[in-house]
Amino acid sequence: MASAMPEATPADSTFEATLDADDRPWVTVVWDDPVNLMPYVTYIFQKLFGYSKTRATELMMQVHSEGKAIVSSGTKDSMENDVHRLHEAGLWATMQRDR
Repeated sequence: MASAMPEATPADSTFEATLDADDRPWVTVVWDDPVNLMPYVTYIFQKLFGYSKTRATELMMQVHSEGKAIVSSGTKDSMENDVHRLHEAGLWATMQRDR
């Protein structure tokens, strides 16, 4: 017996996966490094992103203990700007699509 509902084709599934990927925001990731001191990293997070000292310290500790932390998210252009500003401050940062 034929179904009244059309089944999804592989092309439809691929299209939906592409839309989902395009909808994901970009994120800025700060990586641990052996150069910058923890108080300096905390200060930079406060200065560049307006985080409270408590939140900036939490992010710094995440970088220190886990090796990285996401410090901002948004459009590709704004994340490129955040990465640039972090590089100017001497921190190691990259950007990627959020997972």
